[in-house]
Amino acid sequence: MNGPLPNKNYLGRLAIVLHAHLPFVRKNEKNSLEEDWLFQAILECYIPLLQVMESSKKQDTSNTKLTLSLSPTLLSLLQNKQIQKKYSSWIKTRIEFLNDLPKKEQAASEFLLRNIKNNYLYWEKCSGDLIERFKNLNLTGNLDILTCAATHGYLPILRENPETVLGQINTAIRSHEVIFGTRPLGIWLPECAYYENLDEILLNCGIRYAVLDGHGILNGSPRPRYGVYAPICSKKGVAFFGRDSESTLPVWSSREGYPGNPVYREFHKDLGWELSSTELQKKGIPTSRPLGLKFHRITNNNCSLGKKEFYVEDEAIKKVEEHADNYLLSRSKQLKKLSLSASFEPLLIAPFDAELFGHWWYEGPRFIENILKKSTKYFIKLTNLREILLQNPNLQICDPSPSSWGQGGFHNYWLNDKNAWIVPEITKAGAVFVELSSKNFNDDFSIRLLKQAARELLLSESSDWSFILKAGTTTELAKERIDRHLFRFWKLIEMLENKSFIDYKFLKNIEEEDKIFPNIRIKDWQL
Repeated sequence: MNGPLPNKNYLGRLAIVLHAHLPFVRKNEKNSLEEDWLFQAILECYIPLLQVMESSKKQDTSNTKLTLSLSPTLLSLLQNKQIQKKYSSWIKTRIEFLNDLPKKEQAASEFLLRNIKNNYLYWEKCSGDLIERFKNLNLTGNLDILTCAATHGYLPILRENPETVLGQINTAIRSHEVIFGTRPLGIWLPECAYYENLDEILLNCGIRYAVLDGHGILNGSPRPRYGVYAPICSKKGVAFFGRDSESTLPVWSSREGYPGNPVYREFHKDLGWELSSTELQKKGIPTSRPLGLKFHRITNNNCSLGKKEFYVEDEAIKKVEEHADNYLLSRSKQLKKLSLSASFEPLLIAPFDAELFGHWWYEGPRFIENILKKSTKYFIKLTNLREILLQNPNLQICDPSPSSWGQGGFHNYWLNDKNAWIVPEITKAGAVFVELSSKNFNDDFSIRLLKQAARELLLSESSDWSFILKAGTTTELAKERIDRHLFRFWKLIEMLENKSFIDYKFLKNIEEEDKIFPNIRIKDWQL
């Protein structure tokens, strides 16, 4: 970009905010679909992201800045020693599948085999402790790690019992503090969903800032004078950052944006769908499913999966560099325009699901790498949310508007004819638990039952199930999960209220399977 610079060496700031989350879907059996979700995310997203951040930090620590939300359920999965042990076997099986391919497909998948081995080497070097690597980046200020609601509960539909919202947030904060050694100041609200007076609960829990969709800022009261280009502070004292749609659309959209380019890897063509059930079962895979082994390119959006061409890594690398340059040039022009028309330093907030980078968009981590490497060339200063607030203590007082980052900016994606039946079920369970949590149970066994009931309630509240039901993918799994956790919740409540019907085997089994939040406290549901 040419032309005069402002009185600083940059035009404005860009904050990329990534939200890393998976639901707590732990099963004890080998090669479960649920563990596939986690292991594919580790391989394609979390390890590459760490590699990019650590590499960039060595080159330019001052401009290696990202904000990352790590949900409590994801953290619980990542720190689970049993799951860590299974990852090696999972990787070995994928390598075997690639080595068994015909020569032509072996040659086409060589890049994939090389990347799998490279990422697994990283895993071995850190002994599977990815959390420690994230923690180190947080301590140096390169990452600003946010928390999230405990099980990613959609908070607006929990508001009838405010204590259930409190339980989600307090449990998340405690879990974060145990893992990272410090209390989180920022939070990623699940689905960026906000409702009136949620800021009061956040403030009382010690949360000082959060990310919202642009609708939540632009429809605020009074209307923010700088729109989404500067954070606001609610009357209760919580800062909010608004998503800039112009900065996110080129990445979010597979049709209009970068991820849909013909040279990029095709997400939907997976070796798991190509192999026979016999070939899969030989290696312990019980059903046809994606294996995370994809080595074809998009080719074009109109051709069938059977006609997709083989992936050419060098072409994709060249293209992702072009797209990073295009993205930064567009942001630079945007910032220059904003800085010329206003008397403030403009800020662009670009929030994304972390799993987009690497899992959905295979080249995504390399895109971030190029953003980190090239941003100064375009006179853009990278930052994170914590750094922004430390440097900008004076914010406009403005109450945000109810909103989410779903289509249209409202709540309808998580409350519609496909999933509305969930709301009265979890509302009823929440009301009963809130009532019981206020009673004085002094015996250890009653407290044990209550704590496990709290876990089952939290797990039933996950917004993932509502999303899946609306999207129409793996709906049976979503229904089964909701039913499972609510069944367990009500049986625990029955055991609590009637000690003559204690099922010790049932209790022991679900304590092992839903082993999450060991430091859970019943008082966290009390206002």
